[in-house]
Amino acid sequence: MWSAGAGVGVATILCLAALAFASASVGDAAPALVVSELDGQAFDLGALRGKVVIVNFWATWCPPCRAEMPALNAFYQRNHSRGLEMIGVSADRSRHRSDVIKVAQSITYPVAMLDDANTNGFGAPAELPVTYVIDGEGLLRAKFTPDSEVVTEENLNQVVLPLLPNRSTSGVSSAQPTREIQ
Repeated sequence: MWSAGAGVGVATILCLAALAFASASVGDAAPALVVSELDGQAFDLGALRGKVVIVNFWATWCPPCRAEMPALNAFYQRNHSRGLEMIGVSADRSRHRSDVIKVAQSITYPVAMLDDANTNGFGAPAELPVTYVIDGEGLLRAKFTPDSEVVTEENLNQVVLPLLPNRSTSGVSSAQPTREIQ
């Protein structure tokens, strides 16, 4: 039976979950993310310290998500050998796993389902797509959202390339946020 007290508790939990996602701000430490990839391998954001990581939340039913995938894939293919890691985290329901697998076959970066996350400090995305760039120190350096310019190879080049090894940082300190794109 539903009671008013239970409703307040559920509302509190939902608000806290939304705040957890909203707290992922440029300049902050990246939240924890541990998720099983579709191929069964474990993705642990915390274990990737020292590498630049792109975390992209998307869904098969989201046209803007699908539109930015070619740019993300091309960027990953060009820069993975330089230490770039990436994960596409699908917000699709588990019952749509076959749709996610079909889309994942067209890209080379690892893909996981949000429902398979053991730890997700980012929370459920409030909007899709949303893409985070995390530097080698584990700091959020950029956030791309639908209310901003879309993810393109050009803006990934501007934000991510200075963070990769063997590349001049053009005077950008690794302790400072690069930019927030919203």
